[in-house]
Amino acid sequence: MDFNVSDVNKILGNIKNRESLTNQYQTFKNVSLDSRSILNKDIFIAIKGINFDGHTFLKEVINKGVKAVVIKDGMHNLLPDKFPYWNVPDTLVAFQKLALFKRKKLNIPVVGITGSVGKTTTKEMMSIVLKKYGKIKSNKLNFNNEIGVGLTILDSDLEDKILILEMGMRGFGQIENLSKFSEPDIAVITNIGSSHIGILGSKENITHAKCEITKYLNPNGLVVIPANDFFLEETLKKNWNGRIIKVELLDINQKAKKIKKNILQGFYNRTKNSIIIEDKYFEISFKGFHNAFNFLFVYAVAKEFGIEFRDINKFNFVGLNGRNKILKTKKTTIYDETYNASPESVKACLENLLDNPNNHFLIFGSMQELGDRSKKYHKDLFDFINRSDIKKCIFICDKNDEIYYKDYLKKNIKFLFFNEINNVGQTINKFTKKGDSILVKGSRFWKLERIIKSID
Repeated sequence: MDFNVSDVNKILGNIKNRESLTNQYQTFKNVSLDSRSILNKDIFIAIKGINFDGHTFLKEVINKGVKAVVIKDGMHNLLPDKFPYWNVPDTLVAFQKLALFKRKKLNIPVVGITGSVGKTTTKEMMSIVLKKYGKIKSNKLNFNNEIGVGLTILDSDLEDKILILEMGMRGFGQIENLSKFSEPDIAVITNIGSSHIGILGSKENITHAKCEITKYLNPNGLVVIPANDFFLEETLKKNWNGRIIKVELLDINQKAKKIKKNILQGFYNRTKNSIIIEDKYFEISFKGFHNAFNFLFVYAVAKEFGIEFRDINKFNFVGLNGRNKILKTKKTTIYDETYNASPESVKACLENLLDNPNNHFLIFGSMQELGDRSKKYHKDLFDFINRSDIKKCIFICDKNDEIYYKDYLKKNIKFLFFNEINNVGQTINKFTKKGDSILVKGSRFWKLERIIKSID
């Protein structure tokens, strides 16, 4: 779907030096922020980020044949004389306004997904399941911030039938902003955990921040949330008057119990890694209770779109690097969960690891952004590891934390400490034997994916 000069004028104000356009009714194929990949039929928006300023690339994009650009007020001196441009107070806001224009023009359903953990996995599964409805567009990788969400919308085309947007945040107002320029029809809040608690201060604040997704939600739309989170339910009621679906996952042995009204329930068989939902049977390739729970959100949204399932269904999902990635070597099975870590996601991955046969090992990079509760969360996980049959845990942290946690663990031989990732792989290799399982999990800070190749 093309933009034309008149479209952009309505959104950003009148173009300067329009008379210099060869075609006064110039159309633009897309909006670009990247001087490296821009095409001559795109509009370039010069956005200033933490590590770059798009205004420094104006000469480069003009040399590539771009016909017009969007720049910040006062930066026109960087352009050739009489070159066409729109000037705005904030180029990021301008970018988001154009994304909203595109979203409205597409006129397709938008699903927004947020939550402390499980967003990306839920998005990836949903992208596969909803293909029964038609062509799906979703964020690439984890492009879930104010730029990534905008680029995903702008990358959509008229063939797409549903747009799925993962929405991340680090503080108040960010989810509201994403909701503002994407106007979701369905919102999914996967859970309220401890991610970013060091920034927002409490789970209550995190709950309020996640519920911002409803600020610009279609009034006739839907919110899907976990059941039994009463603070989330109460907070949501203060922000949203529309429909809500609550989902709950139970172990298969609880299926005989009375089914709760107004709750979409699933029943998980750990042995078969299968789920029963409304008397339909599902096998999914992502293992673990947490992934089965995420699938319930997918089912709820699919049902909303009228997708019908057979009595027996199998889905083979492909994990992204660092998430739900299972690597089998000649010696061990490696569970690559290196992308990031929170207390909830570490616990979930540990439970999944322990469901596997033979010996279990853990490489654990310390969790970040937990504020003054960091030590409590780590100690709770150490207690869980101690009670489990994990044979050895290599914990990677800074020197001060090492001193503190060594004192807490009282020379427990189950734990080894490193202050950086060098030699971690070689060390774990000394303890493992054929058939053993290794979970690699830690905050993005540690970049643990770099040690995977060194594990036997």
